[in-house]
Amino acid sequence: MAPLRIASIGSSFAAGPSIPPCVDKAARRSGANFACLVSQRTGAHLTDLAVSGATLLNLTTDPQDCDGHVFPPQIDGLPADADVVLVLGGGNDIGYIGGLFEDTLQASWLGALVMQVRGTGGAPLAQSQAPLDVAGLAARYAGVLDAVHAKAPRARVLVVEYLTMLGAHTRPGKDVAFGRERVEHHKAVCARLLAATAKAVEGREDWCHIVSAGAASEDHAIGAPEPWVSGFSWKLFYAGGAYHPRAEGMKAVAEMVYKKMVELGIVKEGEL
Repeated sequence: MAPLRIASIGSSFAAGPSIPPCVDKAARRSGANFACLVSQRTGAHLTDLAVSGATLLNLTTDPQDCDGHVFPPQIDGLPADADVVLVLGGGNDIGYIGGLFEDTLQASWLGALVMQVRGTGGAPLAQSQAPLDVAGLAARYAGVLDAVHAKAPRARVLVVEYLTMLGAHTRPGKDVAFGRERVEHHKAVCARLLAATAKAVEGREDWCHIVSAGAASEDHAIGAPEPWVSGFSWKLFYAGGAYHPRAEGMKAVAEMVYKKMVELGIVKEGEL
């Protein structure tokens, strides 16, 4: 039997910046992200196209310039014979992680200076004019899913949610540099992202399924006893891993993806 063919498209929460080993420096893509871990577990052939900083438009229509290295739209590299396509995106379209960086850097004079020079480390900020609401983001995400289905019509498309960054354990002003009001703001942005993701899948359930990482990671956010994501440090900021999944988070998401594949009958439990 031919090995399963898995493809992965998405942003940094799929790519895994700063998690060793780095297999593509320009994309800030790890060889231990959840797509890699699932592929290793199932013996699948993986086409990993995820690029840190990608928006949904970078998945289907717009090239992405990463410090002079231009990546074509990720769908261009999507194999038409893929059995499974993993999709994770939308956060950069509404400045989710970029907003966390902005509030953190603006909390100190050093951070404000660094932001003037380096920006938010590659995480896009929300559009100041006409930001996407749930319906707008869902429509953009649905367009990605439809494009994936058109390119790889027999693939099961698994839409992976972002891991929760700010949860019940996160202490404003301690675990993060900003106060409770901004914590609630960022939680609302996350809720908008999750709502849009769910809405994008509606009507496509015959071939498209959500991997519910958001709620599952609520007790593993910044400040939790066993975090799946990293908070802010200057070392992680320069490495690209601040406010991103830790290795433990990637392992947890890989387990969720694997269980979804078993549930859908794509693989059998323990099958290699």
